[in-house]
Amino acid sequence: MNGDEASEKAAKLINDLQDISFVKIALIVLGTWAIIVFVRRTFPLLAHNGPSQLRLYVLGAVPLIRLFLLFGAIVWIIPIVFNVTFQNFLVIAGAASVAIGFAFKDYVSSLIAGVVAIFEKPYRPGDWVKVGEDYGEVQNVGLRAITLRTPSDDIVTAPHIRLWQENIVNGNDGARTLMCVADFWVAPDHDARALRAALRDVAMTSAYLDYDNPVVVILSETPCGTHYRLKAYPFDMRDQFVFVSDLTVRGKAAIARAGGRQVVVPAAAERPKTSPPDH
Repeated sequence: MNGDEASEKAAKLINDLQDISFVKIALIVLGTWAIIVFVRRTFPLLAHNGPSQLRLYVLGAVPLIRLFLLFGAIVWIIPIVFNVTFQNFLVIAGAASVAIGFAFKDYVSSLIAGVVAIFEKPYRPGDWVKVGEDYGEVQNVGLRAITLRTPSDDIVTAPHIRLWQENIVNGNDGARTLMCVADFWVAPDHDARALRAALRDVAMTSAYLDYDNPVVVILSETPCGTHYRLKAYPFDMRDQFVFVSDLTVRGKAAIARAGGRQVVVPAAAERPKTSPPDH
């Protein structure tokens, strides 16, 4: 074989059809598919009937096994179809790098955003943040994403790439407490000064109140009535929801005692679009 023939053979990327064993490829594909189906059906049964402490580990192994099986099958099939030489390896690797780079561009963006988050600290473990429609306590800050525990006790994984796309609302920003707001709409025909004092007393007598932070009652006139916003801080951030519930229940009673009459407000008018959420 002369140099030109060797160069031509090395440059040939795909083997000749007569050299490709399609039967072998079919057996590899069918065997891999059969093993994946077996694993997907038997592992959930093992997890259901086995020790409860191993259930999540057994179920979590299914996608990993499937990934390794698919990777092994691809590695096995490549030499059958392609003429694997150093020159062709560079061509295949270059094409694969472009494809992988395009497919994982969001993942890489999340990693870069994660590095930015380490320095800017828009959130840290223990913060209560709102990312898009997701609100909860930051449980972990990873290099790619953060995990939030929502008020419904769900775990939400939010990739750092959302830093580029959405506003991040941080309720406490590293502090040990956060401000909570209870909203009330009252018909205009009432004594605003007396009602304002009554609502402040409601917060001051709450069992969840953090006395080291101020209690503020602000009001404004709206087409729906007088809007009262009772702002206060709970002693423990995790009590924010029961704290707001306590302020709401006792605030409604205080309004009734003061001779006020609450009005029903359309949902669209409850809060301006640019305002942060109540906690």
